[in-house]
Amino acid sequence: MSIDPVCGMRVDERSAKHQSQYGGVTYYFCSRICKDRFDKEPTKYLKK
Repeated sequence: MSIDPVCGMRVDERSAKHQSQYGGVTYYFCSRICKDRFDKEPTKYLKK
């Protein structure tokens, strides 16, 4: 399980519908909204 970096929800990588690559790492999201927020400002969410 991964943690959605935007909302903190647990996400199963195998069934995640939304994902992004940043800095050579794949991040998984619970929703399109969280993915879009991350894509706009990834460093904001990775500092948490």
